[in-house]
Formats: sequence, C-alpha cells, structure tokens
Amino acid sequence: MTGRTMLLDSASLYFRAFYGVPDTVKAPDGSPVNAVRGFLDIIAKLVTDYRPDSLVACWDDDWRPRWRVDLIPSYKAHRVATLVPGGVDVEEVPDALVAQVPVIREVLDALGIPIVGAPLAEADDVIGTLATRADGPVDVVTGDRDLFQLVDDDRDVRIVYTARGMSNLEVVTDAVVQQKYGVRGDQYADFAAMRGDSSDGLPGVAGIGEKTAAALLAEYGDLAGIVSAAEDSASGMKPAARARFAAARDYLAVAPKVVEVVRDLPLPEVDARLTPPTDEQRETLSALSERYGLGGSLDRLLTAVNG
Repeated sequence: MTGRTMLLDSASLYFRAFYGVPDTVKAPDGSPVNAVRGFLDIIAKLVTDYRPDSLVACWDDDWRPRWRVDLIPSYKAHRVATLVPGGVDVEEVPDALVAQVPVIREVLDALGIPIVGAPLAEADDVIGTLATRADGPVDVVTGDRDLFQLVDDDRDVRIVYTARGMSNLEVVTDAVVQQKYGVRGDQYADFAAMRGDSSDGLPGVAGIGEKTAAALLAEYGDLAGIVSAAEDSASGMKPAARARFAAARDYLAVAPKVVEVVRDLPLPEVDARLTPPTDEQRETLSALSERYGLGGSLDRLLTAVNG
C-alpha cells in the first residue's frame, strides 16, 4: 500500500451506522438497509474529507479471540450471546444488523474495496499489522480508543476518531493523546491496561485512575518499570500504590498482551488502491443498488471515489 492509506474498523462503523440511521430505511423488499446505507455514507464522507489513496475494510474474523479470553476470562464476556466451545463465540448483535452485514460485504466486494481479516484476530490486530506494514501515511478510522496506541507522528499514523459522531470527527495525533491523557502514544497500551475498560471487561488496577497511571508512566517510563518499582522497597513509590500493584500482580502479568494490538499477522498483500469502478463493476453496483435500494448513499460514495 502506497500513498495515504485509510484503515476502517469496520464493525465500529457499521454499528454506528445502524444506530445512527433510522430503521425505517428499507430495501424494496422491506428488509432494513439502514446500516448498509449509513456505512456507505460514512465511507463517502471519509474519502471526500481525507482523500486516501488506498482503503481497506478491516474485519473481526474473531471478535473475541480465545487466546485473549484464556488470559483474561472476563474479556468482552458481557457481550457474548452464545458461547461456542472450540469456535468463535456469538456476539450479542441486533438481528436487523446481523442480516445487513453480508450485504455490506457484498457491496464492498463490488466496489473493489478489500475486506481483510485473519483467524484468531480482531480487526484491531489487522489494523495494527497493516499500519505497521504501510510505507506511507496511515489514517485509522475507529470509535475505539484502544487504537490510540498506534498513533505515531514520526510515521504519520493518525486516528480519525468517530466517538463524537461523523459530523465531529477528531484527528488524534501524539500531541492529542498527550493533551488528553498525559501520555505518549507508545505508552497508551500500558496506560489502558492500568486504567482498565469496563466495555471490554478489563478490570484494570483497582485504585489506579487515569491521572495516577499517567503520573506513574511519566516517572517510570512504562508498565514494566512501574511493576519493578512497586516490587522495590527502595524505589520511593508510595506504599498505597505499591500495595495496589501487588494485588494486581496476576492481572498485570497478562493484561499487556491482551491490550496490545498484534502488529505481525501473516496477512496477504492486497491491492487497496481507490480507483473508479470499471464498467463491469458499475453494472454489478447498479443491480445491487436496485435490489437493496441504496440510492443516494451509493451515488455519493461513487462520486467521492471518482474524485
């Protein structure tokens, strides 16, 4: 991938589309397409505003990898609808959205936008690998602040953060991470492991909030340095903090591996260049638009891609 690459945290975006577009938006057969149309509108806005040369839809082939659950059993446990021994657990997702995900994939395929996932890996890991592999600037589009750990001004890796809505996107750089949390991008994973995250079922270190975590990272550099200081009676760390880290020893032994995104997945090379659709693609897209009632959403995306 050359030029500016845009990596989509696809599930984050189609969930946002599903809840942001009324469910009264339907295909001619009466089936809901609010997530499909909203997802296409999101991509159209992103392409228009940020002009990426390449675009990849990164996918959760396994939204709750067993190896992460084995390390921290509570990991995303509250979002499980059905446990699947030896397989991928079923996530609690509205039926109306489940039905639209294959349509989203069908339209992306027709547009020539590659969908990239990997066994035993979340979209975050795919994003981490592709961002590390890219030989040019990277924009990661997500509503998940865990991916702030990828921010790297030296390599021009930024987060286009969607948590405040598509009309209020925030470009997150090292300076923004420092301003928000008092840590560098390369310290964010350690910061997140200490803080914890109830939305992912990560308990964190009891009694260690964001300000204390940031202060400790400023003093000791990284989580390994903090743990070492906690175990060293001569380090000068306050007894209360020392006790909190002692109590969280087992959690901290595994939390970094769970929180850190994988950056070296064996992903295939893909041609992710954004190019105007061929005549054959246009025929396919026209048929899909008629079948699913994609209307202006698809038209806006095609206009954006055509530049």
